Amino acid sequence: MSLDATDRSIIEALQAGLPLVPAPYAEVAEGLGIDEDELTTRLDAMKASGVIRRIAAAPNHYKLGMTANGMTVWDVEDDQLTALGAIVGALPYVTHSYERPRALPDWPYNFFAMVHGTSPEEVADKRARIAGILAPGLRGSDVLLSTRILKKTGLRLRKKG
Repeated sequence: MSLDATDRSIIEALQAGLPLVPAPYAEVAEGLGIDEDELTTRLDAMKASGVIRRIAAAPNHYKLGMTANGMTVWDVEDDQLTALGAIVGALPYVTHSYERPRALPDWPYNFFAMVHGTSPEEVADKRARIAGILAPGLRGSDVLLSTRILKKTGLRLRKKG
């Protein structure tokens, strides 16, 4: 799917989030000079084509008390990674997970899973539960605990012009 000017305007209008009003899509559509049906039709098409993955709430986990954060990293047997990674990625306490190529010999990890907790101990407990799931193909792991926030936004399109 190629994006036209209206599609780009929709993405730009929504990339900071929906307005907190009773009819957010109607308000966004009005601001773009289109009707709400056109907005939702275009959003559906962009989701179907993979241009956007989803429209969802993105709570600030720090404000919710989840101040301990750990990127857990795992060395999982390649032939088991897809199946085991799908299980881990579906856990309610894993906010995102992904496969990455190893950078041998220094970095043997090929699977990452971000977890949040109210304490380092909670992150460690969640990491232990993930280790149990990955056990059939697990060869090693580590955790990188956050020390400060550097960025808290998603992808942003630049305005043309």
